Amino acid sequence: MTQPFSLRPAVPEDADALTALALRSKAYWGYDDAFMKACVTELTITPERIAAEDMTVAETDGIIAGMVALASGDSDNVRELEDMFVDTPFIGSGLGARLMAHAEDTARSQGATHIDVDTDPNAQGFYEKCGYRLTGTSPSASIPGRILPRLRLDL
Repeated sequence: MTQPFSLRPAVPEDADALTALALRSKAYWGYDDAFMKACVTELTITPERIAAEDMTVAETDGIIAGMVALASGDSDNVRELEDMFVDTPFIGSGLGARLMAHAEDTARSQGATHIDVDTDPNAQGFYEKCGYRLTGTSPSASIPGRILPRLRLDL
């Protein structure tokens, strides 16, 4: 049975819970402590980021289970998928696909024709199943010398 998730806009008071969720979700891939420490700044969700981005929270039974955030891209018709995290107990529940569909609908309503994302290599397959295609690479903002897949979804 599918978990009943409700979506709502993130609020500044969610910042600490969303940061903890992002770190747990990233750690799911088995990264060591040094790697995770290097990612803390990039994965920290602040009240300012919540205000600046179109951030949505997914909840079930009052528990934050996931989040997705869109920001302006490099042109008016592009949105950047800044964050998309599902908490570990909910991975495989269909929540990721629901958050992606929400992000697509939001981007379309804002006049976007594309969504771009720099993704963890472990999540590339998920994005490709959602229709994204590889368009290049980008340097990691957290790990010097690490290269991330850059993907695009045509809406």
